[in-house]
Amino acid sequence: MQVKLLPNAATTAALEGTLAACNEAANLVSALAHTHRDARGKTPGNYDLRKLCYRQVKELAPGSQAAQHVIKKVADAYTVLRANLKTGRYGRKGSQRYERIAGTQIIFRPDAAQPFDARNLSWNLDARTISILTTAGRIQNIPFTCSARQLATLTQGQIKESDLLARDGRWFVHAVVDLPDAPLYDTDDFIGVDLGIANIATTDDGKPRSGRYVAHQRRRNASIRARLQAKPTKSAKRLLKKRSRKESRFMRDRNHIIAKRIVTEAKRTGCGIALEELTGIRERVRLRRPQRVKVHSWAFRQLADFIVYKANRAGVPVVFVDPAYTSQTCSACRHVDKRNRPNQATFVCTSCGFAEHADVNGAKNIAHRGVLCWAEVMQPHAA
Repeated sequence: MQVKLLPNAATTAALEGTLAACNEAANLVSALAHTHRDARGKTPGNYDLRKLCYRQVKELAPGSQAAQHVIKKVADAYTVLRANLKTGRYGRKGSQRYERIAGTQIIFRPDAAQPFDARNLSWNLDARTISILTTAGRIQNIPFTCSARQLATLTQGQIKESDLLARDGRWFVHAVVDLPDAPLYDTDDFIGVDLGIANIATTDDGKPRSGRYVAHQRRRNASIRARLQAKPTKSAKRLLKKRSRKESRFMRDRNHIIAKRIVTEAKRTGCGIALEELTGIRERVRLRRPQRVKVHSWAFRQLADFIVYKANRAGVPVVFVDPAYTSQTCSACRHVDKRNRPNQATFVCTSCGFAEHADVNGAKNIAHRGVLCWAEVMQPHAA
């Protein structure tokens, strides 16, 4: 849950100093981690880093608990970097980009988010305030604001770790709330979801969520950015700053809407949801240069994550299936041939003559694989 803080001037200065101190310490830890890489390029883990620099970090961070979070933040950042390198996100090993990123130390901005836990950030939900330990001491009764739904979620669950962050002069806390998942119901039917560019998400019942409006908005935003960037005036820079993250907020909202509709339909019909395994999708897909911007800026993983967490809260089963050849396989006879796709939107089977919209056919194949995958998962638990 994201809540917005309403600090006064003195509290704002203390929060700024806290983030700056924590990220200065994080850069110190990052430098040590980068220096102590082993022969395979692996950096020390969380506990090894504590042995190397805990005392130094404790002098910079506000308290011992914050120091441990700083060290863990750095260790987690290098873990994510190694995972991205391993999956090919930055190209093949030995390529110029891969070696440049692998050999560069991670740097934290002075205002980068900092994790806190219950020991150094506590909540008073009735009064809608928080208490936080800063470099200027513990500051209590910092008011926050949020919606009624967010407050209900914070009240119902157990608040775990919280992240303090600043964005455009505003302060937020992102709280991780531990809520019990609804019990999953058993099912023998799945809704297949095919993710794409022309249609953001297409289900096997033939309902496409068109990406035409989204693509139009992206082209419009890109055109406005280009015009503003070409003008070196103060007003142009002010407008650029005002429009920053506008596209990501828009796409996030669209993904929330699509995910909610898919989960609601699955819950209503008693079906599960089958999604494509998206790991390495940007590296698997080979496209011409004009199409690369569309694919590499598309929030595939975000939409899938939204569907998963909404499904978990609703008790809807979700499975991920291998996406290989789903676009070339006939959903009627299972014949696989790349000639089955004469163009982007059309599917015509060269074996049985079955014709269907290409995205709907792909969604049907994903649904079929979802049924098989769920049967394998549930088989050991069968009576």
